[in-house]
This record gives sequence, C-alpha cells and structure tokens, in this order.
Amino acid sequence: MKKEKFGLSAAVWMLSAFFMLTNACTNIIVGKAASADGSVIVSYNADSYGMFGDIYHHVGASHQKGEMRKVHNWDTNKYLGEIPQADITYTVVGQMNANQVSITETTFGGREELWKTEGMLDYGSLIYIALERATSARNAIDIITSLVQQYGYCSEGETFSICDKNEAWVLEMIGKGAGEKGAVWAAVRIPDDCVSAHANQSRITRLSQYDKKQVLCSKDVITFARQKGYFTGKDKDFSFRDAYAPNDFTAVRYCEARVWSIFNRFCDGMDQYVEYAKGNDLQGQMPLYLKPNRKISVKDVMNGMRDHYEGTPFDIQNQLGAGPYNMPYRPTPLSWKDADQAFFNERPVSTQQTAFSFVGQMRSQYPDVVGGIVWVTNDDPNMTPYIPLHCSITQMPSCFRKIEGKQDDVTFSWQSAFWLQNAVSNMVYPYYEKMFPDLLRVRNEVEANAGEMAQLTDQPLTLVKEKSVEEAIRYETETAQQRAGMMMQRWTELYQYLMVKHLDMATKKVDESASLLQSFKKTPNGLAEPPARPGYPEAYRKRIQAEAGDRYLMK
Repeated sequence: MKKEKFGLSAAVWMLSAFFMLTNACTNIIVGKAASADGSVIVSYNADSYGMFGDIYHHVGASHQKGEMRKVHNWDTNKYLGEIPQADITYTVVGQMNANQVSITETTFGGREELWKTEGMLDYGSLIYIALERATSARNAIDIITSLVQQYGYCSEGETFSICDKNEAWVLEMIGKGAGEKGAVWAAVRIPDDCVSAHANQSRITRLSQYDKKQVLCSKDVITFARQKGYFTGKDKDFSFRDAYAPNDFTAVRYCEARVWSIFNRFCDGMDQYVEYAKGNDLQGQMPLYLKPNRKISVKDVMNGMRDHYEGTPFDIQNQLGAGPYNMPYRPTPLSWKDADQAFFNERPVSTQQTAFSFVGQMRSQYPDVVGGIVWVTNDDPNMTPYIPLHCSITQMPSCFRKIEGKQDDVTFSWQSAFWLQNAVSNMVYPYYEKMFPDLLRVRNEVEANAGEMAQLTDQPLTLVKEKSVEEAIRYETETAQQRAGMMMQRWTELYQYLMVKHLDMATKKVDESASLLQSFKKTPNGLAEPPARPGYPEAYRKRIQAEAGDRYLMK
C-alpha cells in the first residue's frame, strides 16, 4: 500500500508495525452467563520473539514485617528495585491465583511521549504482584492502580484482563510521560452475558456509554488529556482510546482485525465491521463487548486462540505467501518497504512467536481450591495441546519452567515443554498441509485425555468438604505432574513419528488404525515399504510452470 493512503511516513509506519509485532498478544474474555458451564473464562497468547515460555509459579506464604519483594522488569529482567512484601501472599499458577483471580494483558503502546516516566513498576511486575495479593478482580484493580500511584509506572500503554469467578474487567493504563510518576487509567466491567477481546490496541472508547456503576477510572483521566491537548470536547464525549491511543492503520489491521475475527466466531452481524477491520475506516470502532449467539465453552475459547482468519476476508491460506504446503503463518518482519511503498502480511491470533498460552476457567460453583483450572501450553496453541492445572498446586511440573543453564531461551532441552513443542512445530510449519493432520490427531487426543484426568473427581472434592484442603492440594499437585508427563511422552513420540514418516520430503506408508511408532507398513522381508514421493502439490506445480515457462519442459 502507498504510505500516503494512511497519512503516515514510511518510517513512522514501519516503526509502528515493528512495535505491534514485537509486543503482540491476544485476550478473550467470556462472562459467566455467556459461558457453557457458568465459568468466567479468560485467555492469553503471550507473543514475543525470543521469549522463553516459562509458566509462572509462586507458592503462597505469610511474610514478616519489613520483608521486601524484589522487582524485575518482566520483558528485560532488569532489576527495578524493591517494595514492601504483603503480609500474606497467595499461590499463583500461571496467570491465576488460588482465589481464582486471573490477570492477562496485551500492549497497545499508545502515545510514545507518555512511555518515559519516573516509574518503577512495569506491566508484568504489576500482574504478578497483584496475583500474589488479590482476593477478587476489583481488589486486583485497586492493588495495581494503588501501586502505580505510589511507585509509578514504566511500561507502554497496556490493556489488562482482570477476572475472578464472578466478574470480568478490562483495565487500560498508560503513563504520564517524563517528569511524572503515576498513570492514567480506566476500567470497564464486561457484562456477565457478553464476550470481549483485545489484541494490542486500546478498546475502551467513550466512557459515558457504559453503566456508571460498571466503570472505574483515575480522577485525572480526562483532565490530564485536556492538559496535554489530547481532548478538547465535553466530558460526556471523552474516549480513552481516542485520547491516549488514536487508531492508525497498523493498530486496526494488525490488532483490531484479530478482535473482529474472535467476535466473528461467536457473534452475529460482524459484516458491518469488516471495512473497519481492514483499516479502511479508521474512525470506526467495534464495541468493547457483544452478546454471543450461543453459550461459549472452554474448547471454543481454545479454538479462538488458534484462529488464522479461516473462511474470512483475511484468510491467509491458498496464497503465494502460504508456500507449497499452504502454511497459515508468515515469517517476520510482517512489514517491509519497496521503494516508496510499504507492504504487510496479515497478523492472525495464532502465530509462531507465542511463548506460552493460557486459558483460565474460574468456577464459582466449586470451592476455590478445586474451582480454578489453569489450561497452559508452551507454544503456539494451534500446534500444541492445552494441559489443565489446578490453581492451588504447590509444585509446577518442571517441564513448564525455565531452569537457567538447563532449559532456557538459549539452552535446548528435551525435558522442556517449550523446546519439545517448538521442535515439533518448527518441523511442521513449512510442511503444514502435509504434516498438520498428524499433529492435530495427537493434539486433540492429548488435550482430551488431560481434560478427563483433570475432571473434578470425588476424591479432591470430598477432601475439601472434609476440610482436608492440604490433602486436596497434594492430590491436585500429583495429578498435574501426571498430566504433564503424559503430554511430554506423547509429544516425544509425535516428534519421532513425524521424523520417520516424512523423512527427506517423502512419506512412508502407514497403517492408520495402528498407534504411533507401530504404524509403518513393512514388506514381507521386514523393510519399510517404499515411501510415496508426491512432490509439490498440484496447485504449486502450476505456479512453478507459469513462472518458469518452458525452462523445465521435457524435450
């Protein structure tokens, strides 16, 4: 596209695109009356190139007066300082604590002049400190905003999903710029019968459109915007997004398009927002939340996190960029320049740079110790199974953790879920249409088996009712290890199977009724049957012929 079309210089456009691509995550939120089982559901694809998929774990404890908590920037690991530790902290598993409070995020960036503040707390530290301390979603909002007021904020603009077993909120926050310590923010409660999503662009617009009882905000959210010249209208017309993160093409096409695709899965009438999602109507907007056309299950949310725009105007398969095996992924950078023009690829929800993915299932019908289910995977969830963990476990399966020098961002390990899952994914990506059906079969099997293993059985619930909470937690911790171990075994077998079956771009013949590693057909003399050598798919061969002309024509 031409740079003039969007009112941006190519340099500014490319900078904006780079920011969106390196800080790109996606969240889905489902209210308890909109879900199939009465759960509040929230999800998170943590997308960042170079990030190791480490599932956070903190075991709750009582702390002595004067004890301090160290703060490190989540993205860079830079030491930022210390704050007083809370008297009591709660166990945290991934993005959920033992009180069934979950917090996830996407970075919207916003006005660049507001990024450099005198603050101490980054968005990642705020998430995990709040999870260690919060008893409810509203309490988590109060903790985050109070900490920022006291210690300051040092990240770009951020959208947080903050949920518990009864409520779901979206909180948006951005700093005040050089010389300032605090932040401006607004939070809106998602109605129980609605679904919401955000994906790296601010989604809270005109505050007056929401029920006043369901809105929280900083006292100066409007006056600061007036002071900076971001807003000059009447208070009733104030829009958080328009003041602090105005739409541009990348914010809509890379980010809001993902939200559109999620809504399109669950809600009617999304055709009216297609031109907006395409970036052709930057003044338009989609609602923060919508009522779905059916009850939404945890599996539906998982599939939403695996979305590649299938069957929509943004579908990226059956195109040259998909390669010979119709890959629904694109290498980065997704934007590039040619002469005076800037070009881009679509950015779907499901992407190869996902470090970990989370689906939180918060259930008010059960005691907290058995109510909160943390579904996690350490790579792009389209290519991997979600494994369920309870929110109170006292030991995280080691395959999900970062261990410096043994399994980290530069140290490969077959005992690491991140590295094992990436080994399989990166084998499949370039041969997607050829290999993915094998992966999908095992992914669905592992996910179903893990889900059955994690179903609320009589044993832990009975233990809770008998006030043996410690025994229930011990049981959940042990079964979490079993589910993780099952996944690691099956994924190792899958890697071996794909390597043998698809060796050297040929395909060994298999008995589809047999199990993995026992399914390859052999000759009467005990050797593998000669493999099929299909070459390129027909559609791709035609492209080769069209480009090469008669160069490869047999004479």
